[in-house]
Amino acid sequence: MFYSVRGYRGCRGEPKGIGWRDLRDLRDLRDLLVGAHIQLGGPIVPVWDNLRMHLVEPMRQFIADHDHADWLTVFQLPGYSPDLNPQEGIWSLVKRGIGNLAAAGLCQITRAVRRGLKQIQYRSELIDGCLAGTGLIMDG
Repeated sequence: MFYSVRGYRGCRGEPKGIGWRDLRDLRDLRDLLVGAHIQLGGPIVPVWDNLRMHLVEPMRQFIADHDHADWLTVFQLPGYSPDLNPQEGIWSLVKRGIGNLAAAGLCQITRAVRRGLKQIQYRSELIDGCLAGTGLIMDG
């Protein structure tokens, strides 16, 4: 499981979340995919929702590139299908872990989210459970 958390510090002009400006440059996503492939040492199979960045032509070309065919297979989820998205299960687990947190500020919530994701990251049975909860089948 690979993830990135952005904290909002309340500074003037600072984005409150990941917006379209962050997604215009696809190098970060391509670097993430290549990095995951290198770190895992084998093929990767992203399951993507309909985020615009996943659908733009340069990303489609990157996925279709024959240099990546031996290690990259992307499954595109149909629109409005959270029941098929394993990420929804991950966020459910994170929210359970911080549900009773009386945070003093957003920084504390950000730390709790990072900690929750890190705990899930190293428990493959939880990740497998989130995938199994979608009904999607993993062979291998």
